[in-house]
This record gives sequence, structure tokens and C-alpha cells, in this order.
Amino acid sequence: MMQRLREDVRCVFDRDPAARHYFEVLTTYPGVHALLLHRLNHWLWRHHLRWLSRFLSLIARLLTGIEIHPGARIGRRFFIDHGLGVVIGETAEVGDDCTLYQGVTLGGTSWEGGKRHPTLGDNVVVGAGAKVLGPISVGEGARIGSNAVVVKDVPDNATMVGIPARVARLGSEPSSLSETDQRRAETARRIGFDAYGATHDMPDPVANAINSILDHVHHTDARLQEMCTALRELGAEVNDTRIPDIDRCGMEEDPATDRASSGDPK
Repeated sequence: MMQRLREDVRCVFDRDPAARHYFEVLTTYPGVHALLLHRLNHWLWRHHLRWLSRFLSLIARLLTGIEIHPGARIGRRFFIDHGLGVVIGETAEVGDDCTLYQGVTLGGTSWEGGKRHPTLGDNVVVGAGAKVLGPISVGEGARIGSNAVVVKDVPDNATMVGIPARVARLGSEPSSLSETDQRRAETARRIGFDAYGATHDMPDPVANAINSILDHVHHTDARLQEMCTALRELGAEVNDTRIPDIDRCGMEEDPATDRASSGDPK
């Protein structure tokens, strides 16, 4: 038991660069307080002291702003960062080395008894404000982006974004990566590189939109070039003014334009 408690505290240093020493973590981290109290409450729940465990979980919620039902099963080295507004339901199951951020809900979608809350595999990160709802499974190594709403099973190593959540990226299995990539991935995980369920190669909707526009411009330019060539072959006069390449366009102003706007005649 003490070994697991030490792991719960030690894992904070791997995932929060703001953590400085054990005394600070033990006295100022509500996520740690909520987890330690839940370990006690879950023990009481398993030994059929249901009312007492529920009452103590209420006290824990008042003290930390985090609500964990005493029936929830929490794995080893679990970390709740910031924590305010986190809700974990009775039949939820969380694997080892998982991280939750503020505002996360592991909730149900039915009033019926039995399994009604999600199951998270090992090494799952759930970003701030995300909702994982229903008796679904979230695969190992999955990342749930901030404010996503997940209502379907999530594959291993997937990154989920949006409402309802969709697969934005499917990661590679660690065994399929090179030794260098595995080392980089492990370092990234340890320093919190994927905090809030975001990764460096997640799709950027703005970048995607710009890339689509550029693709369209290039295709249009090619079609226009073909039309100009055909018109020349038919004997028509075509303006041969060269259109600048997009990849050469920059933010620098044309010197002549710059001189005219400044009133410099040179």
C-alpha cells in the first residue's frame, strides 16, 4: 500500500514541471489529495462500508473540487493536474499511468444499473474539459483532446478531437518505431509533451485550410498555363507577364513601391 502511495506522489514530478519537492506536492496539489482520499474510500467501499465511503468522498469533493465515486477503480501512478471540476463515476475504470486535466468527466449515459461508465487503458491522457461518456473503452496510449466529447470506443494510440470526437491521428505502436523515435517518444511523455491531450503533429485546421487553398491555386495555375499554350498554338496573343511563384512571395515590399509611398524620388 505504501509503495503505491509513493508512486502516486512520485509520478507528479514526471508530468508537472512546476512540482519542486515532495512537501509542496503533498500539501498543495488537490489532485494528489483527492487520489489519496479515494484510495481510502475505495477500500471502505470494497469492505461494504458504503455510507462511510460516500460521506468521506463528499468531504474530499468539498476540499478538492474533484469528485471520485468510491466505487471507481483507479490504477497506479494516476495524476489529476489542476483538478477542479473532474468527475469520475462509480463504474469507471482507469488504467496505470493515466493523466486527467481539469474539467474532465468520466460519466454515464444511462440510469440503468451495471457498467455505465468508461474504461481507460494504460497511459491515457484526457485533456481539459473533455467528456468521456458511457460504457466505452479507451485504448492504451490514447489522447483525448481538450473539450472533446467521446461516446464511442477509442483505438489504441489514437488522438481524438471534436464534438462528437473523431480520430485525428493514429499513432504507431512503440515496437514499430526506431530506437531513436522510441527514445524521443519516451522523453516527450516524461516531460509532459502531450499535455492536455495535444501532440505536436495533430492536424491544424487553419494550416489544413491554407494548404487546401494553395493546392487549389497551384492546380488553377497549371490549368491556366495549359490554356495559354493552347491559345498561342491557335495564333492568339497572350500576355506573357510572369506570375511570381507562391513559395518565393514574402513580406518584403517592392523597393519601388516603398520609395513611392515614402515620397523618396530615388
